[in-house]
Amino acid sequence: MWYLGLLYLLADKTTMKKIVYVLFVSFAFLIHGNTQEVSQTNAWYMYFGNHKLNDKWGLHTEYQFRRSGLIADWQQSLARVGLDYHLNKSTMLTGGYAWIVSFPYGELPSPTFSNEHRIWQQLILTQKSGMVSFQHRYRLEQRFLENASLNDMAERETDGYRFRQRARYRFLATVPLTKSAEGKTKLFAAAYEEVFLGFGEGIGVNILDQNRLYVGLGYKINDQINIQAGYLNHRVFKSDGVGRENNHTLNIGYTHNLEFTGGVE
Repeated sequence: MWYLGLLYLLADKTTMKKIVYVLFVSFAFLIHGNTQEVSQTNAWYMYFGNHKLNDKWGLHTEYQFRRSGLIADWQQSLARVGLDYHLNKSTMLTGGYAWIVSFPYGELPSPTFSNEHRIWQQLILTQKSGMVSFQHRYRLEQRFLENASLNDMAERETDGYRFRQRARYRFLATVPLTKSAEGKTKLFAAAYEEVFLGFGEGIGVNILDQNRLYVGLGYKINDQINIQAGYLNHRVFKSDGVGRENNHTLNIGYTHNLEFTGGVE
């Protein structure tokens, strides 16, 4: 838990109490015994864009091309859109829809691919202390998961959808490493911790659904475009309380934010 010490140095004490509580819950599940854990390598290639329509409203667009191995096979396809509302410079609300297709992969595969339709809402709070920028992201998800299986003839069958709910919290820190002649950030380092917790009816043995720890480098090409590459330790906890994945994941991201004149009033 070396990153707790880092967060303590970077965050104010009030925020740190919340972070320590969430990470303590996460760590308690990580060390729980009687599990079958597999270690795997994946790669996620990602596009993000938050496009300002005017001073208050914006459009979120996102696609993630997730692969098992570096490129060979499908892991997941994720497309997400949303409508942003800027309360002020440090507070943004977003609500939207996501369509996810998950495929069998790795050593603990699902029987066949399945669709998920997801409604999501989030609150993003940003702050700065010296050179370091912080972001707190709180997200709620209402998930409609397809019941997909294979019959005795190895044919794919579906039987409606099951409803699940999930809460996510991400703490992100960004540090500039180099600046341009005009004083704008060029090369930067980023790190985040994100915890996924299931709640409501239908949750299995594990309340903790996922844990993600990321560290990477980014480069700002201009005010609208940046690229990032880094390592993500992605832990997945199966609902049966036994199976879990330790995924070593390459992350490559491209962000392109546009600003439109006119738009929503």
